[in-house]
Amino acid sequence: MVVVATLVNVGCASGPDYHPPATPQAAAGAFVSRPADTEPAVSLPPDWWKLYNDPALDDLVQEALSANTNLRVTLANLDRARAIYSEARGGLFPSTNLSAGAGYGRDQTTWAGAGRAPTQWSYSGGLDISYEVDLFGRVRRDIEAASDDADAVAAAHDSAKVVVVAETTRAYVDACTYAESIDVARSSVELAQRSVDLISRQEHAGSASHLDVERAGVTLAQAQATLPPLQAQRDAALFELAALMGRTPSQVPDSARACTKAPEIAGTLPIGDGTSLLRRRPDLRQAERQLAADTARIGVAVADLYPRVTLGASGNYLRNDYLKGNRTWSFSMGPLISWSFPNTVIARSRVAQARAQTAASLAAFDGAVLNALKESEQSLSAYGAAMQQRQALIEARDRAESAFQLAEQRYRAGSISYLDVIVAQTSLIDAKSQLAAAEQRVGSARISVFKALGGGWEQASAR
Repeated sequence: MVVVATLVNVGCASGPDYHPPATPQAAAGAFVSRPADTEPAVSLPPDWWKLYNDPALDDLVQEALSANTNLRVTLANLDRARAIYSEARGGLFPSTNLSAGAGYGRDQTTWAGAGRAPTQWSYSGGLDISYEVDLFGRVRRDIEAASDDADAVAAAHDSAKVVVVAETTRAYVDACTYAESIDVARSSVELAQRSVDLISRQEHAGSASHLDVERAGVTLAQAQATLPPLQAQRDAALFELAALMGRTPSQVPDSARACTKAPEIAGTLPIGDGTSLLRRRPDLRQAERQLAADTARIGVAVADLYPRVTLGASGNYLRNDYLKGNRTWSFSMGPLISWSFPNTVIARSRVAQARAQTAASLAAFDGAVLNALKESEQSLSAYGAAMQQRQALIEARDRAESAFQLAEQRYRAGSISYLDVIVAQTSLIDAKSQLAAAEQRVGSARISVFKALGGGWEQASAR
């Protein structure tokens, strides 16, 4: 036992120790893109979808988190990674092999008497114990790699949560926004229909021409043509929402189907800064943990350059009708040291492979950092542009409404032709349609900001 203790105490971990990689110093500051109505001094809350203050949305998100099929896959992957970690930890303990048997018959090969050997019962048993002394840290590095792998898979599970919550919220907001757009399109159809009815009565009265009727009919048909695509887009959003929640298309949530007004966020949008972004995004944590695991695997490969030392002990039992007493037992105790010498050509090749994989993982981490910053800046820029476009289209709609009202007044006064009214009406319908589309873009761009900022799963544990 003194030999065992000595070998264990002198053991050391092979390969390089892991140190977290540095991130660009410039990433720690405020974002370059700073749209209006955003607050860089406040970080995004973990449950950011509650900023909409919509109980129906809260329920949809919770159901999606519990039933989404992609999350079920990543959760199963996490369970598997944890099981692999438990298997690696088993290397710290001895392995045993227990055997037992009983037999009845004649052993003619060992019988020295005349005639046939007598029948007899025989019993046997054995116990073998072996323990790998982690002299060069192979087992410890293997456990370290498995632990980091489990952390990386846990971060991948969190990344899937970010996507599921963002896309669930997007599908719901889109469905509500398209419902609003359908109402706007229907009001435009009603407006165009009133114009057709008015000019038709004037034609019968002889104060308008059939050409004016046809022009009004064109505007009505164009307004009606906008309805089917909007309905199809709303259906697509509802079906997408059902799939995200683990439902079939026939099981669209009633709360989403009944929504006719998109939820809005009261106050400014909290976005934080680059430091909070890098701490929050799970994909960065996944890349960093993968780098740690690959670094540990260098140690596993380096340890294979050295012999493996195994200690063992065994005991055996054999008894039959002619072999009794103390002769039935045999045993051997350690150290029973077994040295296994590696093929150094193969081992060194594996070390080179492990170092190359670690270099690739480091590059992947650096790329993930840059991608996170890029996606955040792009989403903020797109959100700011969508907000500005919506504001300009609100002004355009208001002016189009004023122009249409003036055109109607002047037409009744006989100072302009009905063609001018049709032009003003068409401009109003177009302005309303463009504003409705801009509202959808703003809602989607806002969710893209939330998604790029990471969702809020800053912490995760694989054990």
